[in-house]
Amino acid sequence: MKYHHHEYVSRDPRIQDPAGTGINRPDDPPDEVDVLIVGAGPAGMIAAAQLSQFSGVNTRIVDRRASRLEVGLADGMQKRSLETFDAFGFAEPLMAEACHVTETAFWKPDPASPEHIHRVSRLDEDPNKVSEYPHLTVNHARVLDYFAEFMAHSPTRMKPDYGLEFQGLTIAPSGDHPVEVKLAYSAGPKAGQERTIRAKYVIGSDGAHSGVRKALGWRLQGESANHAWGVMDILADTNFPDIRVKCAIQSESHGNILLIPREGGFLFRLYVDLGDVGAGDQGAIRRTPVEQTIARAQQIFHPYRLDVRHVAWYSVYEVGHRLCERFDDVPQDQVGRRMPRVFIAGDAAHTHSAKAGQGTNASMQDGFNLGWKLGHVLEGRSPETLLATYSAERQKIGRDLIDQDKHWAAQMAKAPEDFASQAEFEEAYLRINEFAQGFMTRYESSMITATAQDQALATGFPIGKRFWSAEVMRVADANRRHLGHEAKADGRWRLYVFADGASPGEDSPAAALGRWLAQSPESPILRFTPAGADENARFDIKIIYQQNHTQIDIGQVPAVFTPRMGPYRLADYENIYAALPETDIFDLRGIDRRGALIIVRPDQYVANVLPLGATERLAAFIRAIALPQR
Repeated sequence: MKYHHHEYVSRDPRIQDPAGTGINRPDDPPDEVDVLIVGAGPAGMIAAAQLSQFSGVNTRIVDRRASRLEVGLADGMQKRSLETFDAFGFAEPLMAEACHVTETAFWKPDPASPEHIHRVSRLDEDPNKVSEYPHLTVNHARVLDYFAEFMAHSPTRMKPDYGLEFQGLTIAPSGDHPVEVKLAYSAGPKAGQERTIRAKYVIGSDGAHSGVRKALGWRLQGESANHAWGVMDILADTNFPDIRVKCAIQSESHGNILLIPREGGFLFRLYVDLGDVGAGDQGAIRRTPVEQTIARAQQIFHPYRLDVRHVAWYSVYEVGHRLCERFDDVPQDQVGRRMPRVFIAGDAAHTHSAKAGQGTNASMQDGFNLGWKLGHVLEGRSPETLLATYSAERQKIGRDLIDQDKHWAAQMAKAPEDFASQAEFEEAYLRINEFAQGFMTRYESSMITATAQDQALATGFPIGKRFWSAEVMRVADANRRHLGHEAKADGRWRLYVFADGASPGEDSPAAALGRWLAQSPESPILRFTPAGADENARFDIKIIYQQNHTQIDIGQVPAVFTPRMGPYRLADYENIYAALPETDIFDLRGIDRRGALIIVRPDQYVANVLPLGATERLAAFIRAIALPQR
C-alpha cells in the first residue's frame, strides 16, 4: 500500500481521499449517470467496486432489497476468488473469519454392512498446488460487505442504493445517455414512487429471473437435470467423525450428500439428494418440508447420529444448466457493427448447480472483467470497441462452466452401483477440481489477448490465463513478497520485466527496454499516461532480476522502474525484485533465462508474452487497446 507521498497520513491509509464524482456525492441517484448497475449481488458489487476506483465515472448500483444481504445463499469461495479479493484488499481478513477447506473425504457403503457408510479415501483440495490461497467457505453476504467497504473508502465514495426495483428499460439509437431505466422504490418513505434514470451503460446483475435480461428479449437456454436437492445450513449434535471436513457421501439406497463445513466452527451445510423429479411434478418437489429432508439426511448418515438443533437456512432446488445467448444487447448479426450499451452478468447470464461452487465465483469474474473495461472507456483510456470483448470472453466461459458442471452434477446424483470402479467418483472429482477452483479459464485471442507466438519464453504464464503468482524478494527492503499480490484492483495494466542474466548497470536487453520505455515517443508510458500524472498512473511496471537481492545496486536500475509519484515527485523503489535461490520464479514459471516481458490485464489475466527486445510489437499491442493521452 502506497501512502505518505502526497502528505503525512495518520488515519487509516485504506481510506482514499474523495475525488471526482465522490466530492459532494448526492444521497439519491441523479437523473443521469455513466453506469447504472441493477442488482447488488456478487457480480454487481465487484463491478461497482472496480468502477469506484475511476473517479471520473459516475456509477450507481441499485437493489430491490431494503438493506444489505444478511443470509447469503452461496458459501464456497474458490481459490481464484481469493486471488481476486487480494486485489481488493480483503483476502486476509476474510480468511481469518472463514472455514478453510483443505481435504475432501469420500464415504461409501461399507461392503461388510452396506446399510452403513464408511470413509474410503481423502483427497487434497489442491494436489497440484496451483494457488497459495485456500478454498474457503463463508457466508457470501460477508464478501458483499467487504466490497461495500472498499467502495465506501474509494475516491468516489460509492454505496449501494437499496430499495429501488427495476421496472424496465429502453435504448435510444443515439444520445449521450441512451439507456432509460424505469425504477420503483420498493422500501422506505418513498415506497411505491417511480423514477427514471438515464445512463450511458447499464449492467444487469439481478439474478436468474433478471428483469434486465428480459427487457433485452434474451432468455436463458438449457435444461434441468430432473434431479432435486435439499440444501440446509444447520447446527446439529452428531458423532459423524468428519463433520468439519468437506465430504461426498454415497449411501446404498437413500441417495447422496455433499457436506460443506461452514465458518465459525459449528455450522455446516448439507446438500441432500431428494431423487429424480417426475415429469408431472410441477414444482411440488420444491415444497419438500425441511423435516423430510432432515429425515433423508439421517438415513444417509447411518449408522451415525444426526440430531438437528437449528436450521439457519433451507431451500430445495432442481439442478438446471442454462446460458444466455448474448451477455450484452447487441444481436449476433450486428456484432462488430455497433457497440453494446447494456450488459448482463452473473446468474442473469448463466445458471448451474450449486455443488461445484461456481455461482458466486463465476459471477464475480464476470463483474471484474466488465468493470475495468467500462472504466477505461468512460475515462477515455480505451476505445469503445473494448466493450465488445466482454460478451465474447465471458459467454464462452459460461458455456465451459455448464459443460463441466453437468458432468459433476451427474456424478453426484449417481448411485454407488452405477460407477464402473470404486475410484471413479474420486477421479471425477479430481478432474473437475482445478476447473471449479477457477484456474482453467483461458481467454481466446482478441484485441486484449495476444496469440501464443512467444509462449515458450514463459511457459508458466499461459496467455489468456490468470497470472500465477510466486514468491520473489523485494530488493529495496529485503522483504519476501508474492509478486501477484502486489497487483491491486486499480485499473492499471501491468508490465513484468523478467530480466536477462546481466546485472543492473551492464548493457543488456533489460536495460535497453528500460531506456526505451523512458525515452521513446512510442513508449506506452509516454503516449498513454496523462501529462502531470504519476509516472505509473496507467502502467504498473516491475522488474525481476535473476541475481540474489544483495547483488543488485538500485542506483544502477533504469529509472523507469523507480517512477516518480505525488506532488513531491518521490521515487517508488518497490518495483524492483530478485529471484529467490530456493524457489526461483524463473524455474517455477518456465521463464527463459534470456528474459521475457509479461503483459497482464487489469483483471489479472496474461495478455501477452514478448521478448525483451520486441519494443515495436509492445507498442503495437498497447496502441490497439489504448487512446493517446498526450
